Amino acid sequence: MKVYKFGGTSVGSVINMNHVKEIISDATKKVVVLSAMSGTTNALVEISELTRLGDLEKAIIKVNTLNEIYNSRVDDLIKHTDLRAEVSAYVSQQFKELLKSVNETFSVMLHNKIVAKGELLSTFMFSRFLQQEGVNAVLLPALDFMRIDVTNEPDNFYIQQNLNRLMASMPEADIYITQGFICLDAAGKVTNLQRGGSDYTATIIGAAIKAEEVQIWTDIDGFHNNDPRFVNDTNALSHLSYNEAAELAYFGAKILHPQTVMPVRELDIPLRLKNTMQPKAHGTLITNKTHGEGIKAIAAKDGITAIKIKSVRMLLAHGFLKKVFEVFERYETAIDMVTTSEIAVSLTIDSTINLQAIVVDLEQFATVEVDDFMSIICLVGNQIIYHPDTPQLFQVLQDVNVRMIAYGGSNNNISLLVNTSDKLESLQKLQRYVFENQKIKSL
Repeated sequence: MKVYKFGGTSVGSVINMNHVKEIISDATKKVVVLSAMSGTTNALVEISELTRLGDLEKAIIKVNTLNEIYNSRVDDLIKHTDLRAEVSAYVSQQFKELLKSVNETFSVMLHNKIVAKGELLSTFMFSRFLQQEGVNAVLLPALDFMRIDVTNEPDNFYIQQNLNRLMASMPEADIYITQGFICLDAAGKVTNLQRGGSDYTATIIGAAIKAEEVQIWTDIDGFHNNDPRFVNDTNALSHLSYNEAAELAYFGAKILHPQTVMPVRELDIPLRLKNTMQPKAHGTLITNKTHGEGIKAIAAKDGITAIKIKSVRMLLAHGFLKKVFEVFERYETAIDMVTTSEIAVSLTIDSTINLQAIVVDLEQFATVEVDDFMSIICLVGNQIIYHPDTPQLFQVLQDVNVRMIAYGGSNNNISLLVNTSDKLESLQKLQRYVFENQKIKSL
């Protein structure tokens, strides 16, 4: 059995839903994980924020506007009279609950309940659409089996036991539809796997059922060798290793949730990225195997803050690094890049929620400088630190103010910190040097 995941654009219109139906209707059994219909999660987040601010009038208008969109979509998608009545009743019930939520006291738990509506709506509608089209499909409620533990990690034993029990208790089907993103927390309350978490849901399920393969279907044909939003003439990569894909996802490649590869890597389950609009394209196949050496892809991560920390003791500053990292551990703030000397350390973070408190604690034993509006440019490929062309990267970027370099910590990754204002120029220069030169050499 395979697991297929489709993003919001893939279920964002009747035409696209028909594309998805054609892709999954190949007479093989599979679990299909769906995101919310495109635009829905953003609308629900806005409704939640208006609720938090107490602007109930605007929140209610937003709810009613979204309800009209879904009523129209039901009319366009479901033609079978009985099924349309069933779907309309379900949609009506969900929006009644949403209106009720707007009038409740705001909390994180209420926010999670509000944003969960998107996946509940898309999966119910699509499952009934498949039934209308003669596809043997059933709906598996994710909240009946998907749970995280007290550390916010997937509760894999619980998931495996309950998912397999649920599938065994249902009528045998060709397609099992379920929600991505949403889950229960350790206390049994509705929560989620954060933005992009539907990818993660798919690989968690893939591991739970020992899937033959997990496929992530989106609106682009796999990982590209650079960010196509900023660089022209990028190419899709046919193969990546799990390690390479994880590095790219973490450092800015939007096609994949950063944690997605973890569940399938441990079981050596292939992960394939495909394009819903071009289903015959190869896409990117991610496995334990490596293919070739040198730089394969470039990604960029914005919203980075750089912190330079210098010990007040100029000599014999033993224990200095330990103190620094204990501060970040205390505030549960992850560090992306680090460069060190005996008395100073420069590092980067992508979350500034606790920055003020971190700086106060660091200033008890060090001087601190903070710079924001930074970006990390990540170059990824098998054994790139040993490749003969790699050192020339720094000559290519000689006119760019490179603030930090992480080189040698991983054989598969070189990271450069630049001002966000220099990101576009850096990506384009690296594209010309790395990939256009490769084309010339291969001629």
